[in-house]
Amino acid sequence: MGQGEEVKTRSEPQLEILERGEIYFFCRPKVDKEEVHSPDDVQRLCVVLRPESGERSIEQKQDPHSGKEGVKRTSTSTTTSGKEGGHGSLEVNIQEEPLLRFIVMGRKSLPDPSKRSQPYWGFVDLVTNKIDDMKNALGGEEYDTSTRGHRHKYPARAVGEGVYRILRHNPGKRMHTHLVYRLEFPPEDKENEPQESLNIERQASFIIQIKNPEQRAGSTQEAMFPAHLQGQFGHKRFIPADPPDLLNYEECEFLLILASDDIEEELGLELKTECEADPSCSYLVKIHGESAGTSALFQGSWT
Repeated sequence: MGQGEEVKTRSEPQLEILERGEIYFFCRPKVDKEEVHSPDDVQRLCVVLRPESGERSIEQKQDPHSGKEGVKRTSTSTTTSGKEGGHGSLEVNIQEEPLLRFIVMGRKSLPDPSKRSQPYWGFVDLVTNKIDDMKNALGGEEYDTSTRGHRHKYPARAVGEGVYRILRHNPGKRMHTHLVYRLEFPPEDKENEPQESLNIERQASFIIQIKNPEQRAGSTQEAMFPAHLQGQFGHKRFIPADPPDLLNYEECEFLLILASDDIEEELGLELKTECEADPSCSYLVKIHGESAGTSALFQGSWT
């Protein structure tokens, strides 16, 4: 689909683009639920970010042999259990190779528009350069439990695709970062029942804050940032997502706080997509495939 373009509609010298890319939304059905007919059948909301350009073309990500990414590469490793966050460092040119972040929201929706001051928690579950890793993360699986027997987790359903920006706003002592997006799919002339149910607006702006992993008490799972990134926290519990490389480490936790559902009115920035709602342009289908259906993505309906 492409990263789209942004147009400044008013002078806003305190607004800077940190990262541009594509954003995809998925809902994970509850265990043993093959069909999704309403939010009651949804277990989790997941988000995938695919950065394509930004303030810097080179980003740092976790070492590919760490975290879940490492487990997928070598199941015999004695140093990687998949229970620790990403660590180490690898440079990635986001303009030349794919970088995919699989994010799990703590609730089964984005922040409620009626509760704008209420933060929603999420974390980075997987970071990878390999599309097949993302397909596996979104796919289904069967497993056995000692208490409930055989269980079936069905593939995630695609519910939205668009473009996003991570922005630096008000550089200086009051600097903060925004995650803003605009949907391409479902098209504006289609229904949007699933999207409304999950608070996925046509466009939205969120303040995004990264949590200091060294202040995550009592947890065995935490992101392990390189020293130069961890040093930005100091003694703070949260910092802006600047640089966005902070999101390139598994188990990175963050907060989203809804700022607006009108990016242009709030920030003087208009986001434009590239494909005019042509399904053949959907990169999400390339990642996800059509095995779980695309009715929510292209038609804006549950089934």
